[in-house]
Amino acid sequence: MNKKDITNLSDIKILVCEFYDKVRLNEVLAPIFNAVIKGKWPYHLEKMVRFWQTILLQEHTYKGAPFPVHIDLPIGQEHFEIWVALFNQTVHENFEGAKALEAIDRANKMAMMFSYKLAALAEQRQN
Repeated sequence: MNKKDITNLSDIKILVCEFYDKVRLNEVLAPIFNAVIKGKWPYHLEKMVRFWQTILLQEHTYKGAPFPVHIDLPIGQEHFEIWVALFNQTVHENFEGAKALEAIDRANKMAMMFSYKLAALAEQRQN
């Protein structure tokens, strides 16, 4: 397959849909996502398309704050490691180029930040 960079909305849709297909099959992540999202997968996918469209294409279609919705989820470092691995795999399977590398970098940084903030919140709650 001849890969290209992430350059438009169609590319973002491929990235998001193929990534979440992997999440929904993952034995660790699927139960968490399915419990929260329930039957609203189309809405979640549309929201994630808008998120990545805003981040990677600078087309400001996403409004919201992604961190707060993760605060009370039963997730930790292991979950973020799997999430990042699946995201990176999806990017590498479908794309190559500067935006593809930016997507990987941003996903890794986001996972690291979320993991750190959730661990800090958990520690605060214990004290």
